[in-house]
Amino acid sequence: MTELKQNFSRQFVEFDDPSHPDQVFRCDLTWLTSGWNCIWGRGCQGIQKGFPQYGCCANGAHFSEKADEKRVAKYVDGLTPETWQHHKTGHKRWIEKDEDGQRKTRIVNEGCIFLNSDDFPGGGGCALHHEAARLNVSISKTKPDVCWQLPIRRDYAWIERPDGEQKLLITIEEYQRSGWGAGGHDLHWYCSSNTEAHTASVPVYVSEREILVELMGRKAYEILKGFCDARIEMLDAARTVAKRTVGTEQARKVMLTLSSHPATEANRLP
Repeated sequence: MTELKQNFSRQFVEFDDPSHPDQVFRCDLTWLTSGWNCIWGRGCQGIQKGFPQYGCCANGAHFSEKADEKRVAKYVDGLTPETWQHHKTGHKRWIEKDEDGQRKTRIVNEGCIFLNSDDFPGGGGCALHHEAARLNVSISKTKPDVCWQLPIRRDYAWIERPDGEQKLLITIEEYQRSGWGAGGHDLHWYCSSNTEAHTASVPVYVSEREILVELMGRKAYEILKGFCDARIEMLDAARTVAKRTVGTEQARKVMLTLSSHPATEANRLP
């Protein structure tokens, strides 16, 4: 497996939020038009060495705020021994504090307490993910913020324009290793820039539409989709012409110049 370094160029687009005049979106088109997809159970090596079946659930999930924890608690109450493997252990105490006193989901058997084993009759993987499917609701309702958003990152920063006007800049981008802070570099394996995970037949902005709408709002997503659609057409045309006229190796350089995600390009131009 090849995890590529994050020092490559990216293309961003900025546009006003149509629903909130005081907000501006800054979106990473390189990431959103890439071919990433989750490969849990299909080659994922997991972030903790020796536990590939745990995927990115090995460390438990920190809550972004009290409202995040309260929302999740509502759905935890609906889990049963048939849907949650660790129900007996965790239904009364599924939260713990880390060394810094931050609240998070408990760790049981080296993994998140909501992680069912592969052979659990109620379904392997996240019990809260299965609960969303059972109730026919979005995973953004049942799972902690950090879980349903990954590997998309939403960040906020106030900026001041030259005329003194202040805007809330909302960045939508790839959740890189560095997004986890210093500890991110110690993760055993990470998927977002790994070539093995860039095998999807549709780009991120399509496969993660539901999540992006939740993060941005429907109107803003439609604007983003327009930029992404145009970029996909441009990249496909450039890739075809470059392969035909200059050969594969030079074509790879052409695509990187256009800020195509190199982990995706590694699979498109073998």
